[in-house]
Amino acid sequence: MPNCPASKCLAALDADWAALIAAVGPCLHQPRPEREPYQALVRAVAYQQLHARAGDAILGRLRGLFPEQAFPTPRQLAGASLESLRGCGFSARKVATLQGIAQATLDGRVPDARDARKMDDEHLIERLTALPGIGRWTVEMLLIYSLEREDILPVDDFGVREGYRRLKGLEQAPSPRQLRELGQAWRPWRTTAAWYLWRVPPRQPNL
Repeated sequence: MPNCPASKCLAALDADWAALIAAVGPCLHQPRPEREPYQALVRAVAYQQLHARAGDAILGRLRGLFPEQAFPTPRQLAGASLESLRGCGFSARKVATLQGIAQATLDGRVPDARDARKMDDEHLIERLTALPGIGRWTVEMLLIYSLEREDILPVDDFGVREGYRRLKGLEQAPSPRQLRELGQAWRPWRTTAAWYLWRVPPRQPNL
């Protein structure tokens, strides 16, 4: 990600953004382009509504079921028993979603990285949110981290909305619709904007 142009563009928006970027420092966003969409979706589902540490532990137990490789293949995940996946810490609903992703990958409905990179954002979102249990946020995490898209703003993300509330000293966080409108000013660097909003500290007198 071209951090310098993005950070400079955002810092020029107003004094609040300038102070945030000065306090946080350079954008250290670390995409993982080596991860196929299948793996990225599985990981995103694992972390849904959980703190990072809890998600890390659940994924660690999942990988422990298949010690012969770093991550289970779609066929292995699709064929895993409900009991073994529940034992990792997944809810029954998440198990159904994960095995649906695995089966959709085997069926060709989840594209590989090469094909996904040829698709525009909204087309890929529309295609993947057709899968049961997959919402827009999950696909946006795939776009941000695996496909390295630079202009993604996950407006449904609590951390992003709360970050903007703290940044501006608001009583209430903006709605997703309001944040989407506000984010137009952050283009074409909305991914970097989200990264900074995730890191807004409790509001201080100089921030």
